[in-house]
Amino acid sequence: MREGENTRAATITTPGPLTGKVALVAGATRGAGRAMAVELGRGGATVYVTGRTTRGHISEVGRSAETIEETAELVTAAGAPAGGTGVAVPTDHLDPAAVRALTGRIDREQGRLDLLVNDLWGGDVHVEWGKKMWEHDLEKGLRVLRLGVESHIITSSCALPLLIRRPGGLVVEVTDGTEEFNRRYREPFYYDLAKSAPIRMAKGLAEELPEYGCTAVCVTPGWLRSEAMLDTHFKVTEENWRAGCAQNPHFAISETPVFVGRAVAALAADPEVARFNGQSLSSGGLAKEYGFTDVDGSAPDAWRYITEVEQAGKPADTTGYR
Repeated sequence: MREGENTRAATITTPGPLTGKVALVAGATRGAGRAMAVELGRGGATVYVTGRTTRGHISEVGRSAETIEETAELVTAAGAPAGGTGVAVPTDHLDPAAVRALTGRIDREQGRLDLLVNDLWGGDVHVEWGKKMWEHDLEKGLRVLRLGVESHIITSSCALPLLIRRPGGLVVEVTDGTEEFNRRYREPFYYDLAKSAPIRMAKGLAEELPEYGCTAVCVTPGWLRSEAMLDTHFKVTEENWRAGCAQNPHFAISETPVFVGRAVAALAADPEVARFNGQSLSSGGLAKEYGFTDVDGSAPDAWRYITEVEQAGKPADTTGYR
C-alpha cells in the first residue's frame, strides 16, 4: 500500500454499522445532502457524492462557498474511525450519459450499491414566489420540474439496476414536507409539483422493489438551517442562529442538516427498514423511532409544530416540540 493508505488503515479502530456498504448521495454539495453523506460516512460507508458545484465551476445555484470536493473530504474525515470514505464525482443528473458513467464507475470500483439517496434540487433560484401559475415564467417553472423531478427519475433509472443486485438495498427520496402536510397547496404551482413528486416516486418504487428485497421511502427535514437559510435569508450563523427569531419567531423550531443526516444514517443501518416501505418520513418522526438528536441534544418535530402552532396562528412556542 501507499504511505497514505497505511496511515488511513491505522486510524480504523471500530467498524461502524455501515462499514462495507456503498452509498450514492445524489445532490450532496451542501445542506441536507452534504449532511446525509457525512453521517453515512461516519457510519463506515463508502459514499459517492455528486453535485454540479466544484472548485472550478459554480452551478446555477450561484454559491461558490460549498463544493462537492469539500463534501467528499468531510465524509472521509468523519468516516476515518469506521472506515468510511467520500468519493466526489461532479455530475449533472439531467444528463443521462453522465449518470450512466457515474453508476458504471461505482459498479467497476465497488461492484455493488446499497443505498441511493435522491436529494437533487437546486430549483429555488427559479421559483417565482407569490405568483399564480399563469403569471410564473414558464421556462423557469419547467426548469424547477426538471431539477426537482426529472433528475430523480434519471438517477433512479440508471442506478437501480445496480442496487437491486443484492437484497437489502434502500432508496431514499428527499423532499420538503411530509405526505400529510403536502396535501395542502405548497404554492407556487411548480414548487408544489416538485415537492409532491418525490413522495409519489417513493410510493411507486415501493411497489416495484420488494421482489428484489429492496425498499423505498421518502424523507423530509423540518425547517432546515441550510447554508443559504443562515447566511442569505436570515443573515446569521449557526453559532447565533437564534437571532433569526427576531425576523420570524417560528424559526425557533429549525434544525441543522445533521439532524436529517442522522435520520438517513439510521434508516440505512436498520436491518428492518422494509417496515417503512413506501412511507413518507420526517427527521423529527425518525428521531422518535431511533432516539437520535440534533447537535444541540434536542429533537425538533418541525412539521407537527408548523401544523399545530404556526399554521394555527398561535404564538411561537417550541415547548413540547423540540
